[in-house]
Amino acid sequence: MVSEVQTELITFFDKNKKSLIEEWENSIVIADGDPFKEKIRQNGITMFNIVLDMHKLNEQDLLEMIQQHAIETSEERAQANINIGDFVYNVNLGRTILYSYLGKSGLQWSVLQESINRINFCFDKFLYYAVTHYTEAKNKIIEEKTMFIDSTHQDRLTLLGQMTSSFIHEFRNPLTSIQGFIQLLKADHPDMKYLEIISSELDQLNFRISQFLLLSKKELIGKEKEEFHFNKLIDEVLNFLYPSILDGKVKIKKEIVEEISLYGYADEIRQVFINIIFNAIDVLIHHRIPNPTIEINSYIENNTHVMLSISNNGPMIPSELSKTIFEPFFTTKKLGTGLGLFVCKEIIEKHKGELTCSSSPKITIFTIRLPLAASPL
Repeated sequence: MVSEVQTELITFFDKNKKSLIEEWENSIVIADGDPFKEKIRQNGITMFNIVLDMHKLNEQDLLEMIQQHAIETSEERAQANINIGDFVYNVNLGRTILYSYLGKSGLQWSVLQESINRINFCFDKFLYYAVTHYTEAKNKIIEEKTMFIDSTHQDRLTLLGQMTSSFIHEFRNPLTSIQGFIQLLKADHPDMKYLEIISSELDQLNFRISQFLLLSKKELIGKEKEEFHFNKLIDEVLNFLYPSILDGKVKIKKEIVEEISLYGYADEIRQVFINIIFNAIDVLIHHRIPNPTIEINSYIENNTHVMLSISNNGPMIPSELSKTIFEPFFTTKKLGTGLGLFVCKEIIEKHKGELTCSSSPKITIFTIRLPLAASPL
């Protein structure tokens, strides 16, 4: 029930409502570009009306009214992208002006204490609900913008990937023809100079094309998994890289287990070995390491997997880079694509294996874990 003092106060505020709102409106901070500029006055009037009704409502109904107004106002403030500090200042300015008018009511402050407490309750709850919802609304707007940007970026990447994959497939067809004609030339003219060099360069180009195809997740037409010799594959890779090994005066130490077989795509696993060993050779040559050495070791784990380690005595990979070397487009080479180790990891994981790297000042080790074939060749 509304007391006599409360009735007098309501009458006083209602009588001075227009001047009170005008004083508040003339003092608040409003941004020039605020799209809800015209709505701010109405929001102030609504808050003033809540204060006028605060003695007529029970606490639950009052809270619901305050919360509804706070949410509607904070939604507008979030969309207007205003400084939340300006908003809090404007609300508290309204509270201050109300207090200044209380002094003109002619009522004793001791009598007004309950009304002051109720006014503080209304403004405190309004600010709490408004600022909380404002933060949530801003986060939602940022999230929606981020999702839109990510979606647009992903669409472009998808289109670029499709175009790249199509281009590479088209590029590979004439390359295959050229490789075929090189083989015919070798058969007809075995002593012709430079054929081996041309063939080797074409193999490297074919290798790079395969990396892009693997990156685009496309499988080659007609490509099937097969069972292949693990040790033989390593020997093929070392023979392929022999010119680079010889040129860099790199010592190769090899200690691998008895003949074993794997099941999968032999050409892809070959690419992994070539990439890792060639990277090691390149690092040793580039840094002019004395007595450059690459060690290749393997052993069988639990009769189910082969563990292969390829180590070199080159410089340590900095700790801040060790976490990013397998990410796409990361490279420390001026002409590198940044796809090599990323593709290697993709290939090994596609074969249900693992590829890891550890590095210390004395040695850097790439470790490959692959499942053995179910049955021998």
